[in-house]
Amino acid sequence: MARGIVIREQHYPGRAPIDAYGNGGFRFADMSHRGSILCLPSGIYGWPQLETDPLSPEAFERVIAERADIEVLLVGTGDGLRPLPRQVRDMLKAAGISADPMSTGAAVRTFNILLAEERAVAAALIAVEG
Repeated sequence: MARGIVIREQHYPGRAPIDAYGNGGFRFADMSHRGSILCLPSGIYGWPQLETDPLSPEAFERVIAERADIEVLLVGTGDGLRPLPRQVRDMLKAAGISADPMSTGAAVRTFNILLAEERAVAAALIAVEG
């Protein structure tokens, strides 16, 4: 039986600091990923979110699924700061998660610090070109 290419969901099964960002992706754990990422307690996942996409409640479903292990969610909204829509803020608050939107660069730096302090932090990071 011939098999074609098997495409699997992108996932790094651990917590790791972000070593670099820009050029449309991120470097972490001696690997690189093109596109946006979710850094969650269960690992780092590819996130199909572009800077031009709306920040919808559906985009944060995986975050909500891991709410028991997350106190703070840093949302890197791209090159600039973009406020979270009320629906997203309310959903995260109801789940007991404090959300803090900021530029992706600021979110990466803050994530690395809080991760080193072993805080219950997660990050939703939209890839930037610069």
